Amino acid sequence: MTGLGFASVPLYSMFCEATGLNGTTQRGLVAPGAVAGAGRVQIDFDTNVSAKLPWKFAAEHPSETVDVGARDMAFFTATNTSNKPVTGTATFNVTPAQAGKYFTKIQCFCFTQQTLKPGETARMPVIFFVDPKMLDDPDAKDIKTITLSYTFYPVDSGGGAS
Repeated sequence: MTGLGFASVPLYSMFCEATGLNGTTQRGLVAPGAVAGAGRVQIDFDTNVSAKLPWKFAAEHPSETVDVGARDMAFFTATNTSNKPVTGTATFNVTPAQAGKYFTKIQCFCFTQQTLKPGETARMPVIFFVDPKMLDDPDAKDIKTITLSYTFYPVDSGGGAS
């Protein structure tokens, strides 16, 4: 039972990634390219920071309109407002939830922890695409707006928040 308990978290994560459950996005290597006549989707960016993390975090542009299938890049900035180095990690999801399995990230700051020096500002990219397979899904084909949401949390260094 103990082994099952430890295995359940990574198994659940793999299941969410494979199905897009709860707005879990996908990871990919290459965008298929814009599909003629597939249309465009508006991507809205939502940014949040835990009250325990002394950072400011925002998207450079609150939204972008992208061609379905085309590779796109958005930039975010994070600023450490404290007087000591702080490490944070970002969680993410998309809404509507059924868009999760079609929103694919190629590169993202959310894949790794971010450490900022006192007063430092970092410019962080996310490279993504909306999979054209979304147009074949009766539950997702009419989606015109997808919200990509990030929340940064402090990384626990063993003695509390960093």
